[in-house]
Amino acid sequence: MVGAGPAGLLSAYVLAAYADNVTVVERDRLPRDSVSRPGVPHDRHPHVLLKAGRDALESLLPGMTRELRAAGAPCLGLPSDLLQWQDGGWTSRLPATTDIHTGSRAQLESLIRTRVLAHPSIHVVEGEVTGLLGDDDRIYGATLRRSGVPGVPRTNRSRIEADLVVDASGRSSKAAGWLRGVGVEPAGEELVDTGLAYASRLYCSPLGTGPGGAPACYLIPGPQQPTGALVLPLEHGEHLVALTGMRGHEPPVDPAGFEEFARRLPHPLVHEWLRSAEPCSSVFGFRHTANLRRRYENSRMPAGFLAVGDALCTFNPVYGQGVAAAALAAVALRDTLWNTDGALDHRRIQRALAKVYEQPWTISAGADKQMPGAVGNAATRNAAERCLGRYLRRIQRHAAHDPEVGRAFRSVLSLSEPLHSLLAPAMLLAALRPEPPLVTQPPTAVRQP
Repeated sequence: MVGAGPAGLLSAYVLAAYADNVTVVERDRLPRDSVSRPGVPHDRHPHVLLKAGRDALESLLPGMTRELRAAGAPCLGLPSDLLQWQDGGWTSRLPATTDIHTGSRAQLESLIRTRVLAHPSIHVVEGEVTGLLGDDDRIYGATLRRSGVPGVPRTNRSRIEADLVVDASGRSSKAAGWLRGVGVEPAGEELVDTGLAYASRLYCSPLGTGPGGAPACYLIPGPQQPTGALVLPLEHGEHLVALTGMRGHEPPVDPAGFEEFARRLPHPLVHEWLRSAEPCSSVFGFRHTANLRRRYENSRMPAGFLAVGDALCTFNPVYGQGVAAAALAAVALRDTLWNTDGALDHRRIQRALAKVYEQPWTISAGADKQMPGAVGNAATRNAAERCLGRYLRRIQRHAAHDPEVGRAFRSVLSLSEPLHSLLAPAMLLAALRPEPPLVTQPPTAVRQP
């Protein structure tokens, strides 16, 4: 297993049920506590765990939901706990039909890591994979450069033989080079990149709430509005504020520039809240937000090699799908391995993993294709995609205020229901109705039933 992020850890846990020994190779020295680590530069930015991801995580590691609650990870009901502004209007805060956990990425990864590494068959090796062992027919291991003592050059090279090598090294995966090294043509890639950039900072609110008195707030950018903001509660009572901007509108990473960018947001609510909140961290930037899909399922890959997580398909983080998709993929890996009757059918497994990522890719890349300035070999929409985009736009407008349309729409976005459920007769009829008027004032919460 290459990489000790959520995708790698959960996949390792699944494989440990079938293997005598699972070795996880990780470049970082893994921390004991829930703190940021160098190999995850985006962990200082907002992360959410969608309901489908939480359910998948619970099926893999029973009791994980209880551990998240015990660790203080906030759980927000949607849409009741979120002030959401989009296209010039606010979404009604109707009773919740789904939920998200908004604790830090470091906390979630730490909880997963503690559970997974307690398995007696799973071991961690500090080092960096430099290549694969094998040929274009079969992979039987990897070469690596082991991490040494701090301050000592990393020159200790070694090799690990394995029945299966799984690339879970993230969006910066070097698997293309590894595969070329054994005579294999890398998988084709699809790219959609809006140039979205983040700038994030921790704040303490004197009232303990987010903008407008709600737990969280989201000003969503769109084709006509290139900037946005997200304010989410974390486990220790702080709020993480992320300012976002498309290419040419990137938020600055200096404190004064951060505040000025917030002042120029399309709605003043977040900036007004920042004026009364106390910053408690530096500003951190992040710009690697492209949607990138590697089509391993359509390529002739050697036996003994799989790709999972961001190494297989990575999304624009603004849609919050990454951790949920990793957990769902681990469930698919578990179920596909079980159905192979003890024999690894690598192509079948890779197809099953690709299927998991199809819906979140359609949501993320499909939305980003509509953004001005989107680039990449998959950024052009065909006629069917343009038609579907117009339809989903109408569904989205009705979902902002109609309880039943909203329930269906959020179920798809949270990956709990398939995308085609939005083509049900009730949804088609809803799309034909006149669009509701915009709500210009931040709504108060509706009492939960």
